[in-house]
Amino acid sequence: MTFDDLRQAYAGKRVLLTGHTGFKGGWLALWLESLGARVTGFALPPPTSPSFFEDCGVAQLCEHVLGDLRDPAAVREVVRRSRPEVVFHLAAQPLVRLSYESPVETFETNVMGTAHLLEALRLEQRPAAVVVVTSDKCYENREWAYGYREEDALGGHDPYSASKGAAEIVAASYRRSFFAPARLAEHGVALATARAGNVIGGGDWAADRIVPDAARALAAGVPIPVRNPASVRPWQHVLEPLGGYLLLGARLLGAPDEAARCCGPWNFGPAPESARPVRDVVEAAVRAWGSGSWQATPQVGAPHEAGLLRLAIEKAVSQLAWRPRWELEEAVGRTFAWYRARHEGAGPAAMRDLSLRQIGEYLSA
Repeated sequence: MTFDDLRQAYAGKRVLLTGHTGFKGGWLALWLESLGARVTGFALPPPTSPSFFEDCGVAQLCEHVLGDLRDPAAVREVVRRSRPEVVFHLAAQPLVRLSYESPVETFETNVMGTAHLLEALRLEQRPAAVVVVTSDKCYENREWAYGYREEDALGGHDPYSASKGAAEIVAASYRRSFFAPARLAEHGVALATARAGNVIGGGDWAADRIVPDAARALAAGVPIPVRNPASVRPWQHVLEPLGGYLLLGARLLGAPDEAARCCGPWNFGPAPESARPVRDVVEAAVRAWGSGSWQATPQVGAPHEAGLLRLAIEKAVSQLAWRPRWELEEAVGRTFAWYRARHEGAGPAAMRDLSLRQIGEYLSA
């Protein structure tokens, strides 16, 4: 299965996408629609204003259903109505720093929301290829220099990271208890989880993330504030993990033997050389924008944030033939070309065309 096969895999398929009003979910909705999929999106209203969802008119590309993962009846109803053949579960409370302010809401959304979705599939007896998206932060991070592998221990210092580790455990429990790969021909649910690195790309407007902070600062002509310039992260353009999710979902749609081999956890991180300090990202952003500066703004007493985190991606490379395509400089350049176009007044149709063009350029890289 290659990217060239994606249209054949998804054309005409009924896809339930949770979190389509978010940054990654909006990009995935756009990509799926371009492949000919019939997308139902289920999510809360966009978490920010502006948002990729609004900037690119995502509501026009899918059946747009407002709902809360914390409401099991609403989750079951959207599963019943959409009758999905494929499920991409991206909806989440995605911010580390917000999880310190709202830990219970973070656990309710990320852990119980995942359980509600899997339970709805079980109760509706809905055969589907299911990709549950968690995070690289699901690992028990010991600040090791090498990348974490899929079999390494789960954990999490902050509530967000812990909630993603717990979501992985919930998915593994449902896979073992109800959706066993060995009995896939009986129940029809091929369940995998996906872990990605620090994702960047046009249309992310979240608070306390370095790329949105940089885009706002550059547009305003003020220095970019940088809390932790030396912290190393596995940076990747949003299209990198989304391409991995699509390849994984296509494999899960395959014959039972092939799909069963793909049930389980997967890392979709960048190449090792893209694990770089935050300062490299903001300096690349300034170069891509054409002007600007940054300044360190350390916060005394700030909540804990990981200093070093890397993912090992050998499993996805060897078994899915997936690999990163854009190095850091390219990823940052594409990202800030998107923000620059919006800053200069491009409307939803133009921003949607730009995003689709970037998907095409990524595929041809």
